[in-house]
Amino acid sequence: MAGSFNDNEDEITNINVTPFVDVVLVLLVIFMVTANYIVNESINMSLPKASTGETRIDEPTNLAFVIDKNSNVFINGKPSSFAEIANEVSKYKEENQDKPLQALISADADVSHGAVVKLLDEVRKNGIADFAINVEASE
Repeated sequence: MAGSFNDNEDEITNINVTPFVDVVLVLLVIFMVTANYIVNESINMSLPKASTGETRIDEPTNLAFVIDKNSNVFINGKPSSFAEIANEVSKYKEENQDKPLQALISADADVSHGAVVKLLDEVRKNGIADFAINVEASE
């Protein structure tokens, strides 16, 4: 008969997972290799905590100043110094003439108060009156 079931044909009752495991391992290796390129370099610091810290949604154009625990100054992530602040601010103002400019100041919790005040003074002397101090919100 044309439509009859033949008992001699074997059904496939198991699935070989070896090719699947091979593909997953290859994808894992690719992910591990490319993960190093995804991570941004950052300056290692521990921010002070403040119970009134908040996240702003309507952020103006920020010029980021960072002082690490060794009192090294970074402007927008690039190593700099207090003497170079005037040049960096004037360049940034020329590039962003139509936008309001705000200094975002991040300082390690171990940095002396004097270094932060010196940075604030340099920023204000160069025409940036608005500034925010970056802190971690305490719980």
